[in-house]
Amino acid sequence: MTSSQSSPPPQHDVKIPAGAGVLEGTIAVPQGARGLVVFAHGSGSTRFSPRNRLVAERLHRAGLATLLTDLLTGPEEELDQRTGRLRFDIALLGMRVVAILDSLAKDPGTAALAMGVFGASTGAAAALLAAAQRPHLVRAVVSRGGRPDLAAQILDQVKAPTLLIVGGRDEEVLGLNRSALAQLRVAKELAVVAGATHLFEEPGTLEQVADFAAAWFGRYLSP
Repeated sequence: MTSSQSSPPPQHDVKIPAGAGVLEGTIAVPQGARGLVVFAHGSGSTRFSPRNRLVAERLHRAGLATLLTDLLTGPEEELDQRTGRLRFDIALLGMRVVAILDSLAKDPGTAALAMGVFGASTGAAAALLAAAQRPHLVRAVVSRGGRPDLAAQILDQVKAPTLLIVGGRDEEVLGLNRSALAQLRVAKELAVVAGATHLFEEPGTLEQVADFAAAWFGRYLSP
């Protein structure tokens, strides 16, 4: 896929109501964007995750807008840092992704953009849960080192084409993803990045993730 952006797109911070709280995020919209990808972080990560920011930059070059947002409020994040519990509350995280999608669909600045969700770790289960609950909004899902098995009860309800990306050396998660792939009833693929462990820290492996994601979203979010 050829690059369509020579410089970083303009970005600004946003606040999204979610129940009794407010989620903070950063949205970037390249000129002529043909789709918008919502990032669903997991396992204690935040919108400042350097891994997801690298993927977002690749999506920008492919002409896609991104929303990097925290799925927990400030007080919830503090609680999760102490207990580690909320990052595995898939129902809560899925509800937050749904709230974000609903907000974007009502915003005049983003309502016309086809939307996809990029989920990492436990955020992948939240992304799939949101896709099942908002089939009219979510056009594609990509999971990076994700735990789709944590959304096993709704995998057969997902309508959005789904790409699962897993490191070849992340053997336990790879097995869980293979099982989840069998339960999906949509266009689906499992991309295994050779030599990569769970966080894709090996040279060049995260770039492969970004390329896979850009190609998948580019295919399914195009007008």
